[in-house]
Amino acid sequence: MARGTRRTVQTCTMAVMSTVQIEVDDEVLERLEKLGPQESPARLEFIATAIRRALWELEEQHTARAYALQPDSDEAYIDPEAWEP
Repeated sequence: MARGTRRTVQTCTMAVMSTVQIEVDDEVLERLEKLGPQESPARLEFIATAIRRALWELEEQHTARAYALQPDSDEAYIDPEAWEP
């Protein structure tokens, strides 16, 4: 390569995605039409984000139930003074 020339390297990341077909009632569809994004890519991301949030909430509920069944003992206390800044 000659001095002073630059080489550009492009990378491409591919994600494998699955298609999920869902049915919604008229009220949900009407609200989506009214409030959600109208463009296809933005609408797909909107729905995927809603699913991620719902799954996160379910995971949080599952974790809360697990801690309720088996709470931490007093021995799990960690002295905050022992932590380094």
